[in-house]
Amino acid sequence: MAQSHSTTSKRTFKHLTTYKRGMIAALHSEGKSMQDIVNSVDCDRSTIWRELKRGTVTQLKTGRIMYEAYFPETAQVKYEENRKAYGAKLKLDETIEFIKFAEAKILNDEWSPDADCGFAKRNNLFNKARVCTKTLYNYIELRLITVKNIDLPMKVRLNTKTKRSRVNKLVLGRSIEERPIEVEDREVFGHWEIDTVIGKKSQDEALLTITERKTRKEIILRICAKSSEAVSAAINEIRKNYGPNFAKVFKTITADNGSEFSELSTSVLSEDTEIFFAHPYTSCERGTNERHNGLIRRFIPKGKAITSVSADTIRYAESWCNRLPRKILGYRTPEECFSEELANIA
Repeated sequence: MAQSHSTTSKRTFKHLTTYKRGMIAALHSEGKSMQDIVNSVDCDRSTIWRELKRGTVTQLKTGRIMYEAYFPETAQVKYEENRKAYGAKLKLDETIEFIKFAEAKILNDEWSPDADCGFAKRNNLFNKARVCTKTLYNYIELRLITVKNIDLPMKVRLNTKTKRSRVNKLVLGRSIEERPIEVEDREVFGHWEIDTVIGKKSQDEALLTITERKTRKEIILRICAKSSEAVSAAINEIRKNYGPNFAKVFKTITADNGSEFSELSTSVLSEDTEIFFAHPYTSCERGTNERHNGLIRRFIPKGKAITSVSADTIRYAESWCNRLPRKILGYRTPEECFSEELANIA
């Protein structure tokens, strides 16, 4: 296997310290040669030459005689001034219209900085008067714009989960290991992941969330309870919506081993849709769906009763997920990509 080679050469020089500047001053005042100073300080000859030039100032002796001398303090001050001026210049003035656009999308529509930059680039907005994702994050970090870190939900999220010992759990059906390899590649449309989102832990409704792996299309349905009967009823509603194209749109569905999915295979028994189950306690095998559940939590926080959430809020959360430009989709939206796939089926 061929080794990859970096095109960037390793930087070998180091910045001089105040201690080494003192050494240079002492050796220079003793009349040591340039080579002697280089050997003692262990720096490149050009570094010593530039340092002497930077720190040498003209002085006036008694009798108004002019002479030149190297002062390490002077060199240190000039070095610090140069470091402050180092780096790319801010482009706030030239990109103010894009900055206003990005601020509005982050604060009002809850887009990420990367979605702002990618969407603007893909749609040729603001031409060259915009900044890249990294620069926009830097502006936020430096508090140069109205957006703050607290306005970026994914940046301030903390993992507070503790490890728990798990007992063996029954697998409800065909294992994910039997799933066609094409599902992993995300190049074929029609493979979905499914889960439920709960509010209160008891006596509450729930949300059934279904995510298409290729296009990231999200479907959110309110169900009366976190039960197998409620899930089956929701799947039947989806079957009615897509009619004879259901099996073409839903080729496979991958679920976890929650009891609410115990009848999932039965609910699509008359279709060509295949049902697979992830390994117990391995939510990463449904990563796309889990990621979208996290996005939904922006609108429906944990602990908030689903019964208290309006239908408009649920529809808005679904629409927001499907209208958010995604980097992985070339900054297109899931809705755009999903509509194209449906057109190919029709």
